[in-house]
Amino acid sequence: MFDPQELAKTLGDLQEKLKVAQEENKQKTITAKSGGGLISVSANGEGEIIDISIDDSLLEDKESMQILLMSALNDMYKSVETNRKGMAMGMLGNLGDFPLKGI
Repeated sequence: MFDPQELAKTLGDLQEKLKVAQEENKQKTITAKSGGGLISVSANGEGEIIDISIDDSLLEDKESMQILLMSALNDMYKSVETNRKGMAMGMLGNLGDFPLKGI
């Protein structure tokens, strides 16, 4: 039988788990490198850039620096997206942990 109180509790629990997962995601650092480590770009799990490191040897070669920076940024954004999908799948997988009898 459908129990509205149980559903409300379940949704509240799920919302709380989502908040915790989002906060953990903000604390996660994702880093991508290009040019054998000449450029390194780091972002949090939300995709906000938190650090860029460029080797001094690239400072006089603007074109190479631009190419390597684009490569590192693209790789980092792909990793952020993979992380987001993994988090979403984890949350969806956890739905099976909630008692949704009668729905």
